[in-house]
Parts: sequence; structure tokens; C-alpha cells
Amino acid sequence: MTLLWPLVAWGVLTSVLIILLIYRSTLTMQEDSQLFLTESESHMEKEQIEIMKKVHKIGPVVKWLGASSALLILVIGGVALYQGLNQVQ
Repeated sequence: MTLLWPLVAWGVLTSVLIILLIYRSTLTMQEDSQLFLTESESHMEKEQIEIMKKVHKIGPVVKWLGASSALLILVIGGVALYQGLNQVQ
């Protein structure tokens, strides 16, 4: 029973992380690594810059959510192991 709320929190945290990872991958699908543009295609450069701004804004959030999710599942595993060992005694 004590692990219910941490598991729910981990599930929500991980779900948000997965949604952000999917969003980031859809953004980077539209990104080109190299553009050869003429003056008439300068709007494409602006689009690529906007895409990169969005990707760079999401980056730190994804890192924090990934680290938090990993840390939380390790804590949950440790508590479950501790509870299991105490039930044996």
C-alpha cells in the first residue's frame, strides 16, 4: 500500500517524459542537418531556426524528467526490497 502513490507518481512522470520524447522526435523529423538556400528560400531557414529553438527548449526538461523517473523507480525498488526483506523476518 505504501508503494501505490510513488508508483502513480512515477507513471505520470514517465508518461509526460514519453510524450515529450515523441514530440521532440516529430520536431527533429522536420529538421534538416544541412540546407542550401537561395534568397527566395530564406523562409525555410527561419522555420529551421524555430524548430531548433523548440528542440533546445525541450532538452533540459527531458533530461530532468528522465533523471527523476530513473531515480524514483530506483527508490521504489529499494523500498519494495526493504519491505520484502522485513516480511521474511
